Amino acid sequence: MSTQMARMIGTTTTVTGPATATAGRSASGPRPAGHGHRPAMRVTQLRVLRSEWTKLTSLRSTVWTLAAALGVTVVLGFILSRVTANDWPNYGAEEMRTFDATATSLSGMYLAQLAIGVLGVLVISGEYATGMIRASLGVVPRRLPVLWAKVAVFAAASFGLMVVANLIAFTVGQAQLSSRHIDVALSDPGVLRSVLGTAFFVTGIGVLGLALGALLRNTPAAIATLFGVLLVLPQIVGALPPRLARIGDHLPSASGDALMQVVRSPSVPSPTHGLLVLLAYLVVTLAAAAVLLVRRDA
Repeated sequence: MSTQMARMIGTTTTVTGPATATAGRSASGPRPAGHGHRPAMRVTQLRVLRSEWTKLTSLRSTVWTLAAALGVTVVLGFILSRVTANDWPNYGAEEMRTFDATATSLSGMYLAQLAIGVLGVLVISGEYATGMIRASLGVVPRRLPVLWAKVAVFAAASFGLMVVANLIAFTVGQAQLSSRHIDVALSDPGVLRSVLGTAFFVTGIGVLGLALGALLRNTPAAIATLFGVLLVLPQIVGALPPRLARIGDHLPSASGDALMQVVRSPSVPSPTHGLLVLLAYLVVTLAAAAVLLVRRDA
């Protein structure tokens, strides 16, 4: 029955199709070739980047989280610098010798890393929660350009914000320390490297959160894992015997201290070591996220 019906529809279409087309041409005149058909737009990495930028900037959570990261960086840097200046006469000779004015004014990064890390998780886990990730991957079947675009857009926004936040915190903090003549200038050796390095560290923690969000595809699980790595794991390692204490140098949290320091401390690894450790974590987690994104269903 269905076969006969299909044949009837096909016959009717064959008979009436030309007549209808002829009537259309006689009524409205000849149409230009290709009328009504738009050329298909090719998916490029640039278009994917623009799409991810639109998604990132259209969320109110992005604005509020970035504002919170900037606020805590500046406010905490101001408070700690002011407290240090007031308490400076009570410092001992060794404390004065090892005092790091730059690190004091940039100490807000300890809270900023948490805000940026959570935002990194939400950038991708939020799409899994709402199902939007299926639409994103449907438009970009190769999938990996979506992940790289998210990383690039998020990293650029976070790094730009943290550079501005660190410069403001540094300026405000050094103004407080200048009353005791213990301030430093941005042009002093190692200071600019510390300002940029701290911004890079916070950005790296955000990208680490994004990678965990892609791996776990669950917001609470990814945030809990990130906070465990940043806050709980250093405490566990710190409780180990002294001969195992150097394990802490290979944690992401130690990279922040290493990149922020200007006055070297024996207990803190070098900035180069901190940078390499952070990059290693990012490469491993992003590679794992890329592999699973391709192999798993959305």
